[in-house]
Amino acid sequence: MAHELTCGIEIHQQLDTKKLFCSCATELTEDQGRELHRRLRPTQSELGEVDRAALAQAERRMRFRYIAPPRVSCLVDQDEEPPHDADAEAMDITLTFAALLGSKVVDEVHFMRKIVIDGSNTTGFQRTALVATGGYLELEGRRVGIQSICLEEDAARKVEAKGQEVTYRLDRLGIPLIEVATGPDMHTPEEVKEVAARLGSLLRATKRVKRGLGTIREDLNISVPGGARVEIKGVQELRMLPEYVQREVDRQRSLVEVRRTLLERGVAPPRAEIADLAPALTGCRSKVIAAALSKGEAVLGTPLPGLEGLMRSPDGRLRLGAEMAQRARMRAGVQGIFHSDELPGYGITAGEVAAIRKRMGVGEGTAFALCADEPRRAKAALEAAVERAIMAFEGVPEETRDPLPDGSSSYSRPLPGASRMYPETDVRPISITATRMATIRSRLPMAPEQVERLFVSKYGIHEQQARQLVREGHEDIFEEAASKYGLAAVAARTLLSTLPEIAKEGADVSKLDDKAMRSAFGALHDGAFAKEALPAVLKSMCQGSSVEQAVKELGLGRIDSSEAEAVVAEVVAERQAFVREKGMAAVGPLMGPVMERLRGKVDGKVASELLKKEIARLISG
Repeated sequence: MAHELTCGIEIHQQLDTKKLFCSCATELTEDQGRELHRRLRPTQSELGEVDRAALAQAERRMRFRYIAPPRVSCLVDQDEEPPHDADAEAMDITLTFAALLGSKVVDEVHFMRKIVIDGSNTTGFQRTALVATGGYLELEGRRVGIQSICLEEDAARKVEAKGQEVTYRLDRLGIPLIEVATGPDMHTPEEVKEVAARLGSLLRATKRVKRGLGTIREDLNISVPGGARVEIKGVQELRMLPEYVQREVDRQRSLVEVRRTLLERGVAPPRAEIADLAPALTGCRSKVIAAALSKGEAVLGTPLPGLEGLMRSPDGRLRLGAEMAQRARMRAGVQGIFHSDELPGYGITAGEVAAIRKRMGVGEGTAFALCADEPRRAKAALEAAVERAIMAFEGVPEETRDPLPDGSSSYSRPLPGASRMYPETDVRPISITATRMATIRSRLPMAPEQVERLFVSKYGIHEQQARQLVREGHEDIFEEAASKYGLAAVAARTLLSTLPEIAKEGADVSKLDDKAMRSAFGALHDGAFAKEALPAVLKSMCQGSSVEQAVKELGLGRIDSSEAEAVVAEVVAERQAFVREKGMAAVGPLMGPVMERLRGKVDGKVASELLKKEIARLISG
């Protein structure tokens, strides 16, 4: 059966241990430290081949600056000392995760070098090791296959890119990662999200993974009929996965349609025939072109016969021009290109478009592209754009793309091949004995579905709440709030409803990590404020306040029973006529004014009892 979408995912999860090949701490810091500078170049594989992705990266001729903070980086990270033996704890966590998925563990783990010369590794390669293969994930009655489970080191943290220089911090470099790759078994965008959520739950079940934004990343491998495998690398938000998948499906379908149209037109692939367009654009009001000419730079163009209407169709579905512009930016570092499907526009008039065509010697309606920049860069940009246009005759190119915040993606580099892998000779192999695996299996943590059943039976919450708590990664803080503070119902409601609600109101809930939530639940348990004030306290904490500061800023703090009784009596006295008319039915309408006066200083249940008592006293008197 043919599917409209085929997708596999790779999940990379940081482990909460020491670094993989040294004893440095695994935390991010803004501390300064030693600086070093490098240039990286591709190396040949054992068969004498150079990986195409590494070659494309080398063509950019970038320089790399590294900041090495003390305590979280060392000579191993700086590639000035050989790696130590792989961290045994990180390996045990990986073996535990493999056992949870029923994967087959290898007898001996060997680390490999994967060529990476984008600067994210000081060595020019990433160390990775295959730990297990096979296994599966159960998802609503069907199985999603597991292809591999690897243990590898995380990359350095990119902090700035300026011109031809990129700055990285070495605090993240070397943090152990579990990489789990599924088979191409997902066929809807929502299914991709469900599988990622399930794998995340299993990883958290080990209790030794890092939490928070950036500690888990997903790579999506997507294809459609007639398309090709495209990898969207480094998605960080689970909720965005369906959007990235659907946008890539739409992009590939449009490129398949572009190819079909080109074949129907029977046109030949274009060639990079570069023409100087500056004489045709003297006095042009386009800011980009005017700025380039004022600096003595070039405005170059190339004809693209046969591509009319395909670089940007009127309905916006076909956008080959955007693909060409991304290649131009990546190859030459230009801001972008103009193409005829978007002209006249951007300050370029219809008369100037006609002058451009005359200058290039092409007829009315013939497509073209132009670039304004330093001559060498402009020429390289147009050559890259034409190369991408030629690829359109084949359909969808295999490539790696970067996720963008809106759910779309941009070209990064060609899809890497097998040529980038070769053996690591500085790290000793690790034998995985039957005894070690027997110990691992005897200590397996509860699976997510077991945790869900426990929450329902032990804490009395609904099955759907339990499932959602585990799915969204709240299981640890919920269990602590429920078992330590007796706040099961409050914690479930807060984590599943209150946090999304205050996020919609603009609060930055990313600041409410487990540590922050623990302090809020602890303060509530200790009587610092009433549970009705918890949303307000959390909002204040989202702005950087501690729970103690939030309580003080909001004017909270418990009051004694006599003060609360006085407030309730005051509210009832102000509405005597209403109370005498409604009797005990006045309790509901008066709860709002009472709680407003008490401002989270008394629990609603207590306030309700005081109100009933005061109303009963009034109407009986």
